[in-house]
Amino acid sequence: MAVRHRLIESPVDEVWAVLADGTRYADWVVGTSESRPEDGEWPQVGSSITYTVRVGPWSVAGSTVVRRCEPPGVLELEVDSGWLGTARIALEVRPWGENTLVTIDEHPLRGPAGKLHNTAVDALIQLRHRSMLARLADTVETAPQTTHKAG
Repeated sequence: MAVRHRLIESPVDEVWAVLADGTRYADWVVGTSESRPEDGEWPQVGSSITYTVRVGPWSVAGSTVVRRCEPPGVLELEVDSGWLGTARIALEVRPWGENTLVTIDEHPLRGPAGKLHNTAVDALIQLRHRSMLARLADTVETAPQTTHKAG
């Protein structure tokens, strides 16, 4: 099971603002670039974005569909990375004092990763999550602060 968490030193609304902005997806999701709206209004259920997935010298078009959204605490996505397959990614965002605890839970669904899902695949996903949560924290913590009080 590939579950990881990180404390982000910003309030929940600032973390959710990044997650709820489909144009910022590539800012925090490892391996993606050039995210843009595809269908609907992100992050409403059924809405989607497209982007490019880069794996070494190769690239493939990818898309992500929102399967569940309960602002500002739950965002569940189905990621389609072309020949790499699909995955379920669930993000839980909860207040932790004045900060935010983000938990990410990812499971391959279809394609090679889904068929070959094992502890080695989970270990690779864990490494990706560590980087992804660090990028999310950097994106949120370096964004212009709207709710932090100077002091």
